[in-house]
Amino acid sequence: MSKIAFVFPGQGTQYVGMGKELYENNELARKEFDKIFSNLDFDLKAVMFEGSEEELKDTKNTQPAIVAMSLVLEKLLREKGINPDYVAGHSVGEYAAIGSAGFLPMEEAVKLTSLRGKAMSEVSREVAGTMAAIIGLEADKIVETLKEIDGVVEAVNFNEPKQTVIAGEKEAIGKACVALKEAGARRAMELSVSGPFHSSLMQPAGEILKEALEGFDFENSQTILIGNTTATEIKDIEALKEELYRQSFGPVKWVDTIVALKDAGVTTVYEVGPGKVLNGLIKKIDKDIEVINIEKLSDLA
Repeated sequence: MSKIAFVFPGQGTQYVGMGKELYENNELARKEFDKIFSNLDFDLKAVMFEGSEEELKDTKNTQPAIVAMSLVLEKLLREKGINPDYVAGHSVGEYAAIGSAGFLPMEEAVKLTSLRGKAMSEVSREVAGTMAAIIGLEADKIVETLKEIDGVVEAVNFNEPKQTVIAGEKEAIGKACVALKEAGARRAMELSVSGPFHSSLMQPAGEILKEALEGFDFENSQTILIGNTTATEIKDIEALKEELYRQSFGPVKWVDTIVALKDAGVTTVYEVGPGKVLNGLIKKIDKDIEVINIEKLSDLA
């Protein structure tokens, strides 16, 4: 029997006013948003609905904003009688997947995301790092080429067969972009990000997060989560905690994640949250999977 997966987007999909339409026009959405907002120690509602682009781009705000909107949409989708067999999220989207799977209540999943965002923001300020997107070159070739570069530079986001993101020290990223173009990459462009996310330089953020995880009451899930760093099934709490720790300075194996979902019998994927980034990536990985975007109330109709 064909199965359904919910997938949740990561950073870069945020925009000013995100979630406002849902809040102002749907009673359940308003109730769920208010539950999330009242559980935080800062005004996420103002950041999402009225904040500046610069404010929203700060990773400590971006991360909880994306997860909050994604989980409210997830609630509205379930109200329509659509429930997932599997869940997965790209980078911070994995935290929305945790809430969707039931490892944590929705408002606690956003609170944990907020702690992650703060930890990553703090560590990013201390390390001179960045990221770059490499387009038109196979991941294996990228990994091999990076071995020749001095300094810390790693392949961290395996987004689709010919799009991989690298992260590391700024100087090493610059050298890597030149070397990867020479190796055949169509484009190698530095990204406008505040840190070298998912690289080993972010391990201090992982240590902060590891400690924070002990303050949350996780429950075992009945819905299977496919983890970012391993692209394997996660069902129990200890495996989840290890994944969240590793994911803060480890890779997002998105290609392998989609292959794992397909192998498990998933034929329909709902991309739940802001933007349509994952839709494009999934189509490049496996064009036979049906992808349905859920971002606005009209999508739910």
